[in-house]
Amino acid sequence: MNYLFQRLAMAVMLLLAVSALTFGGMNLLGDPLFNILGPVAADTSNPTSVAKIDAAKEKYYLDRPLPERYVRWLGDMVTGDFGVQFSSTGEPPVTNLLKERTPRTFQLLVLAQFMATAISIPWALIAAARVRRPTDRISTVTSFLLIALPNFALGIILKYLLGIKLGWFPLTYTASDPFFSRLHQLILPALTIALPAAAVYQRLLRTDLVTTLQEDFILMARSKGVPRRRVLVRHALRPSLFSFITVFGINTGALIGGSLIVETIFRVPGLGSAIVEAILREDFPVVLAIVMIATTTFVLVNIAVDLLYSVLDPRVRR
Repeated sequence: MNYLFQRLAMAVMLLLAVSALTFGGMNLLGDPLFNILGPVAADTSNPTSVAKIDAAKEKYYLDRPLPERYVRWLGDMVTGDFGVQFSSTGEPPVTNLLKERTPRTFQLLVLAQFMATAISIPWALIAAARVRRPTDRISTVTSFLLIALPNFALGIILKYLLGIKLGWFPLTYTASDPFFSRLHQLILPALTIALPAAAVYQRLLRTDLVTTLQEDFILMARSKGVPRRRVLVRHALRPSLFSFITVFGINTGALIGGSLIVETIFRVPGLGSAIVEAILREDFPVVLAIVMIATTTFVLVNIAVDLLYSVLDPRVRR
């Protein structure tokens, strides 16, 4: 339990640091008044405009000191209140936007990680079983190609081949469709995210499997006549998973960032497209909310990874 409490305490400190840095950076580098009031925000010579500017500053607490605004925002955020969007057309709560966009990005990333795992583990087992043979060399070239290929290029290639030429998958996402139709629409963007991730996982797992296969307990199992496939899956795979699990957790943050481009290519209205729109119009509450969701997800996944370490090897808890 002490191990878990330590990890949770570190997670809370990390979230506080990220929230403070993001809040400070957004408020020091931009001015949301133009998006709230429009051209009126630039007209400081007109008494009516000045009155509107002062009223907007008071309404959105922009006239308060930065530390006070941060504490107020942090207190509201902890209760699930992310405030309202900075907009001249109304005040829709940020929570409404998050409820609409978050499930789409979450489904996309979960599907991508599932596909990456399902692809990389058998791929690594096959390459490790045939190390330094033509199969392993082809595997190495393929993995390097997928890692080097940018997400937007891979997305366009997959969209053309699997969507346009073969017609296996729809080209865009329709939010009003039934759940399984939307899930089918997410397969192609998820594959765009999953293939480079699978290549990274495969390279690490293949290297660790090759090392593990040289261990004494593996040689003993082979000398007893245990089939090679069983040696790979039952004896070598588990002790070789540490690097795989580490990168799986760390890569979650990179996949969240990669979803920005993929959501744009496949027109998935998720958090990626939402944060791009919010940054362009300096909509601070939306940016802060999405940054905190992404950071919290990253932290929770890595806590789960640490706990999984302790399951695979109890010595980690000492």
